[in-house]
Amino acid sequence: MKVLVVGSGGREHALVWKIAQSPLVSTILAAPGSAAISELATCHTIPVSDLDGLVDLAREEAVDLVIVGPEVPLCDGLADRLRQVGIATFGPSKLAARLEASKAFAKDFYARHNVPSARYGTFSNAGEAKAFLYQFQPPYVLKADGLAAGKGVVIVSDRAEAEAEIDAFLSGKFGDASRTLVIEEFMDGEEVSIFALCDGEDVLYCGAAQDHKRVGEGDTGPNTGGMGAYSPAPIAKPELIETAMKTIIEPVARGLAAEGSPFQGVLFAGLMVNADGPRVVEFNIRFGDPECQVLMMRIKDDLLPYLEATATGHLADMPPLSWTAEPAITVVMAANGYPDSYEKGSLIEGVDAANLMEGVVVFEAGTGRNAAGQHTATGGRVLNVTASGETLHYAVDRAYAAVDQINWPGGFCRRDIAWRALKTH
Repeated sequence: MKVLVVGSGGREHALVWKIAQSPLVSTILAAPGSAAISELATCHTIPVSDLDGLVDLAREEAVDLVIVGPEVPLCDGLADRLRQVGIATFGPSKLAARLEASKAFAKDFYARHNVPSARYGTFSNAGEAKAFLYQFQPPYVLKADGLAAGKGVVIVSDRAEAEAEIDAFLSGKFGDASRTLVIEEFMDGEEVSIFALCDGEDVLYCGAAQDHKRVGEGDTGPNTGGMGAYSPAPIAKPELIETAMKTIIEPVARGLAAEGSPFQGVLFAGLMVNADGPRVVEFNIRFGDPECQVLMMRIKDDLLPYLEATATGHLADMPPLSWTAEPAITVVMAANGYPDSYEKGSLIEGVDAANLMEGVVVFEAGTGRNAAGQHTATGGRVLNVTASGETLHYAVDRAYAAVDQINWPGGFCRRDIAWRALKTH
């Protein structure tokens, strides 16, 4: 098979790394790819925003399957364009992608299909939004309606702060993404990410992980795109997964199909779990980043046939995925200043040494190479230092030993990834 992976980050590096292990693959292309991805695939410097260029590339290269990594091209309709010219595509249509593209659409959709989630209101008027705060006790959860790279959620503990945030959101704190605002009841509990492949009709469980969204240790500071993840998560017991599939993921897949926008790709449910069971925090319409990195380390099977079956409507023919017993963890190394403004271009040493360690793979999320071939930082989240081990303790120790091989004064990481699970061991 000839496969094209769209994207350039750590998630796409992990997908390419996994697909490269398939005996079914003959050629892997990536667009735009990265210096790290180019070691496994042929990269074409077409940005993810250039839908015409991506469709032309897929046609010219006669690819058998396109796998779209990031959400933005999916929300812009890339999968529709590819399917229109007869190319099998892993990723949902623009209509189905509204589940992530619009928080307001998603909340209304959950309500229509009895999917458990927090009470909410949607506003574009500041006065109405502020009046709605009286419906809830603090803390208050404010969400930008549109895509904001994982950062468009603010949780505030007092009313005055919430009112100031309402004004900031509606006057463009997150650009056009926050011109409409969703205010939610705060849900207490523990978060977990559950993934399922969906081919428009059938769904197949595709793993669970726990992400760490806050920038600081002990889950403090502003939200980020994710500072680390691990799998399996102790909270994701078989009975919880079964409940989530039956009461949340399957109804969402059925609901999208019933509304004329069947979903083909991966459904990523971010859930809050407490004594009342799981409730939806949000759905994403692509693999999580950095959850994808730990899932790729743990999936035993050749993933490519599953991605193809999802894209072609044959998921019912596939057996359940099998998993290694070994836990996996990924630690995100980010540029100083992230998630706010950060410096680009700083030199990173020791990545190759970290990659040589047993059970370790460094997926590169935002790196380039300078004229001397050395690693440089080009993004906010830059490295995903990923490790597996016999136990979670071993995996964590390995990951941080690999982090310590990396000499990057311009970066930082959290030192407490998987802290909830380690507390229970």
